[in-house]
Formats: sequence, structure tokens, C-alpha cells
Amino acid sequence: MLGVITEWLSGNYIEVLGAILGILYIFLSIRQNILTWPTGLLTSVLYIYVFFQAKFYADMVLQFYYVFISIYGWYYWIKGGQKVKKKEAPVTRINRNTFFMLIPATMIIYIIILYILTHYTDSPVPFMDSLTTALSIVATWMLARKIIEHWLIWIFVDAVSTGLYIYKELWATSVLFTVYTVMAVIGYLEWKKGLKGNGNH
Repeated sequence: MLGVITEWLSGNYIEVLGAILGILYIFLSIRQNILTWPTGLLTSVLYIYVFFQAKFYADMVLQFYYVFISIYGWYYWIKGGQKVKKKEAPVTRINRNTFFMLIPATMIIYIIILYILTHYTDSPVPFMDSLTTALSIVATWMLARKIIEHWLIWIFVDAVSTGLYIYKELWATSVLFTVYTVMAVIGYLEWKKGLKGNGNH
């Protein structure tokens, strides 16, 4: 049994390392720690390789986006607070204009990704892969802007993604996204406390 586990780990160490860093990334984001972003950046680099091997092309492209949004989030969390004379950017709720901007943006991203996956790749789950990817793009931008509702999107995305990764037998990643789902709930509750602390309800 130990030999089987050792053999599996040796053949999947990049996925396992990415999963461990991914859990650390979510923990840091719940705590609103600035190390969220360099950790997320490294996690994304590892998962570019993992998803390429699994033929999850939309998720692979998403990791490239995560690399750039990690740099943006890193900058905004530090500089965004200066506008309101705080050390770091405060947690906020989504406003009406942003909400109505993100709905069509999400639909457009979904349609573009779905078209690419169905016409130019051999993705086995193009519809769900496109949906989770489009929502993930929007949710990560919201995280970078410290908009609390991004956690609600992640709860849905992570639960659906868990099923997809079980289907593709990415076991370490399946465990990771199960943990992500639970941590997204915790993250929402924790950020909600911070939201009240900022005087927003």
C-alpha cells in the first residue's frame, strides 16, 4: 500500500504541491494576508502544467490569467487602501453598476470560451469547463478588488469543479476543491465580520 502511494506521489508531485499551495492561498485570502498573491501566483504556474496534461484547456488558460491578476491584486490590496487612508484596501460589497457590468461580461467570456473549446479542442466537458472558467475569471477580479460576494461565486464554482476533477481522476485536485468549497463558506463569513468592522452592512 505504501509503495502504491509513494509511486503515485512521485508521478503526481506537481499536482500535489499545487494542491498544498492552493489550500495555503485560500487560507491567506480568508485572513486578507498580502502573501495571498505570491502564493497564488506560484500555484497558478504549477497548475498550468497539471491542466495541460489533463486536457483541461480552459482551466489551463485561466491559470495564465491568475498569474496576471495575482500581480494586480497584490498591487491593489496595498495601494487601494491609501485612497481611504488605510493600510490595505477595505472589504466592500458589490455595487449596482458593477453587478450589472459583470453579468454581461460573464456571459460574453462564457460564450467565447465555449466556442473555442467546442471547435478547437478535444475537451471532454466543454460546457461546464467554460462555465466554471468564466465565473472564476470574474470571481478572481472581485477578490482582487476585495468585493465580498466573490466568495459566493467560489462556493458554486468549487463544488462543480470538484465533480469535474473526480470525473478526470485528478484525485489530489478533487480533494483540494472540496476543501476550497468549505473554505469559501468560511471566507465569506470571515469577510462579513470585516465588512461590519468597516462600517458596512
